[in-house]
Amino acid sequence: MLQSTVPRPSQDSAEGSARSDRALLAERYAAVRNTSMALTVGLAPEDQVIQTMPDVSPTKWHLAHTTWFLETFLLTPFAPGYEVFDPSFGYLFNSYYEAIGERHPRPARGLLSRPTVGEVGRYRAAVDEAMQAWLGGVDAPRFAAAAPILEIGLHHEQQHQELLLTDIKHVLAQNPVMPAYRAAAPAKRPQLGLDGWWDHEGGLVEIGHAGAGFAFDNESPRHRQYLPPFRLARRLVTAGQYLDFIRDGGYRRPELWLSDGWAAIKERGWAAPLYWIETEGGAYDLLTLNGRRPLDPSEPVVHVSFYEAEAFANWTGFRLPMEAEWEVVAAGRQVAGNFLDAGHYHPTGEGGHLYGDAWVWTRSAYQPYPGYRAAEGALGEYNGKFMSGQMVLRGGSCATPDGHVRATYRNFFPPDARWQFSGIRLAADV
Repeated sequence: MLQSTVPRPSQDSAEGSARSDRALLAERYAAVRNTSMALTVGLAPEDQVIQTMPDVSPTKWHLAHTTWFLETFLLTPFAPGYEVFDPSFGYLFNSYYEAIGERHPRPARGLLSRPTVGEVGRYRAAVDEAMQAWLGGVDAPRFAAAAPILEIGLHHEQQHQELLLTDIKHVLAQNPVMPAYRAAAPAKRPQLGLDGWWDHEGGLVEIGHAGAGFAFDNESPRHRQYLPPFRLARRLVTAGQYLDFIRDGGYRRPELWLSDGWAAIKERGWAAPLYWIETEGGAYDLLTLNGRRPLDPSEPVVHVSFYEAEAFANWTGFRLPMEAEWEVVAAGRQVAGNFLDAGHYHPTGEGGHLYGDAWVWTRSAYQPYPGYRAAEGALGEYNGKFMSGQMVLRGGSCATPDGHVRATYRNFFPPDARWQFSGIRLAADV
């Protein structure tokens, strides 16, 4: 599952190395777990139990599931004598791990009035206490075996922090009074003069995780791929540019759309990105985590599906990038941009970064890299089983925790997904 970054210590240095690594992981553990709880500040218990569509999970469920993951894959196998907090939670909060056992249906997570938000909080506290005690006393061999799984667990929780934000946005958007999640940190307006392209000569390139640092299994193996010369846009497509597409009849012109995309917009009545609200005179308001406000044409467009991104690219005469094109431009560049930690909770367009603000749809289907093999056991179900019918996104978003993404990180969603902070970056052949 994981390209482990925690080597097995030698006999001479095992105890000292394990103590040092335990302290670092304990600190990181506390930071990640505290961030999840900080994201719930200001949410009422009633906010945290609602499920508005099958893809959305209640806030309470995210908090419980990430705790169940740590209890199931770390405490139960590696902490002798540990007793699970509640045996029923294995059924209620398993997401998709068939090897672990049966689970509660995903579309019905919003029907779980019990356990309560308070009980889930007590569950988290109990598991956190047990994890910190384990980290403080585990022997070196057991720590060496468990540490890579703990790294997965912490990155897994960061993925759910992003999902928690996108899901609560969808929940609050269904309320007719359109309440705000919280006020945003002040943001600068986008800098001017950063338009244009990054040019790449193409050729035989290498992509994928090289083995240094943490990565998920779907980022490996590193392999070679040939790319013709190409250009990648320095900026994300803006809301104003997308508004031009709408006003030019973009949602009424079947020649711009893939067949499945055209069927989707006709069936679902899409005429603008998710959370756009048409007002008088063809103008739009935007519903954000910070509340409803007029659309800012200079900010990046978000909450578009792959189908919409592809149609927009066709309208411009350019195209969406392949994931390898995005990666070779990103490789070696600083991972900097508007992430969750900045507190904006919405794209800002500052700086023309490759990372942050919005996940960018690529033209690449989510498929295994050459030589990929999923790990055995339940953790082998983490990524490999989803390599069908989905498209790759790159770069992270304003809801992605800082430090979670890298050049090789592969996100993936079905082509009709819109509730994530997904946007558009264009590419062009040379």
